[in-house]
Amino acid sequence: MPDPTEIAVISSALPAVLAFVLQRLGRLLDSRGAEPEEDVTVPAGLVGTLQLPLQPAPDILQTRRAELELLQEALADYADGTMSTHASDQRFLRNLARARGVLEDIYGQHLTFEGEDRPASGPFVHQKVTTLSGEATGMHSGEITGNSRVIQDVETVDAGGKLIGMKGHRITSQ
Repeated sequence: MPDPTEIAVISSALPAVLAFVLQRLGRLLDSRGAEPEEDVTVPAGLVGTLQLPLQPAPDILQTRRAELELLQEALADYADGTMSTHASDQRFLRNLARARGVLEDIYGQHLTFEGEDRPASGPFVHQKVTTLSGEATGMHSGEITGNSRVIQDVETVDAGGKLIGMKGHRITSQ
């Protein structure tokens, strides 16, 4: 789970971060939640580049739907102004960090803001394999741009096995 102190560092941007997180929660809980989201307003202070459209993983979305609903409810009083967003409110920071963590899991992308000591925003893949007999590719796309990250933990690759981190016709940093 993300550390709430990471979010506390960005206290000046808390309202924008909260709005961004709540928009994503609302969209995912909407009837169109599993559809790609192309029209995304990226908040100021986001470090890195999000791969758009935001494409939720349907299986992860389904598995974590109840958690999304609880987090949306826990953040509702902050969203409507009933409670103020403060970097000293540990309950608020904890729920905001949890919501971001769930969103990162569903979208497969980091959501990082200025001042945080964590990987830049952008797509990531973390594969864990005990024995690889066939082929495994971490990320495969026609074009991969921005901050992309692949971590592959493989204990054994059998003869004839093939492990590829990133594969694309064009891979650029920006």
